[in-house]
Formats: sequence, C-alpha cells, structure tokens
Amino acid sequence: MAKMTFADNPSRDIPLPRPGRGAGRARLAEILRVDHAGEYGAVQIYKAQRAVFEGLRGKESLTRDLTEMQGHEAVHKARFDALLNEHRVRPTALLPLWHIAAVGLGVGTALMGEKAAHACTEAVESVIEKHYADQIVELADREPALAAELTQFRDEELEHHDHAIEHGSREAPAYRLLSAVIKVGCRVAIKVSERV
Repeated sequence: MAKMTFADNPSRDIPLPRPGRGAGRARLAEILRVDHAGEYGAVQIYKAQRAVFEGLRGKESLTRDLTEMQGHEAVHKARFDALLNEHRVRPTALLPLWHIAAVGLGVGTALMGEKAAHACTEAVESVIEKHYADQIVELADREPALAAELTQFRDEELEHHDHAIEHGSREAPAYRLLSAVIKVGCRVAIKVSERV
C-alpha cells in the first residue's frame, strides 16, 4: 500500500513539525492524549445509548450492534491506556467533563430515537476518521508502527460510520443540525484535549 502524503490530499490538516528539542515527544504526547480521550468518549456514548435501548421490545438487534461497536472502542481505548503508560503521558485533565458530555450525548440521541443514535455515530465517526487519517500521514515516517495501528482503528471507525448510514442515520429528526452540532463538539474536544 502506497503512503499517503499531504501532497496527495492537501485538504488534510497536518501540522508542520515543531522546532526545538523535545518537540517530537511533545507532539506524540498530544496525539496519544487526544486519541485516548476520543476512544474513552466513544465507549461512553455507546454504553449510554445501549442503556436506553436495552430491554426495549424490538431493539435487540440495535443493542447487539451497540455492544459490538462499544467493544471495538474499548479495545482502542485499552491500547491507548497502554501507550499512555508506555510513553509516560498523562490523560487529558478534562476526562471527567468528556465523560459527562459523552454520556449526555449518548442518552440524548438515544432518547430521540434509533435514527438519531445512528446520526450521532455517523457524525462522531466522520470527524474521527479525518482526525486519524491526518495522524496517519503525520506519523507514517517517524512512528510507522503507531501509524499502522491507527490505520486499523480508522478502518473500524469507518465501518461504524457506514453501518450508521445503512441503518438510517440521515433520516433522523433535524439530521443536518444534529450532525453539525455533534461534529463541532467533537472538533472542539479534539483541540482542547491535545493541550489540556
């Protein structure tokens, strides 16, 4: 598989390497911190959605799907737990806030209905896919093993995204507004979690 570069896709948001001693380590810490926060949030969203749908008649298939996707995200989170420890990087200090936001988003979209829950998945995964794709290009040369892991995670996030569309995400009430708000929230959380 050929390596994707910024020249191949100039719409990618790849930061320029920072100068100075320790800059590479600082950037790696940002990447690990934000990816851990994202996977933590994804686990909480699916868990909250599942809690709303569990036990409801006719929602057994949806509950199984949510359980499976939560399992994928839990594997990703566990890997980032290990990488944070290995590289001695602290998680974001805002994890308690992201917990509340993720549970609120999960419960809120589930209460709006199955299609809104799928719209949440589509919106979140579309932002995460781009985020991972940018990191894969950025890390391809200096951290190829991590770039390969992120590629696998990205592929799984795209499966969730496509599954959501196949199951009616775009038929959710106020789909465009709901999707836009969730995407903005995800982008803000990414920027803040890198730093804090």
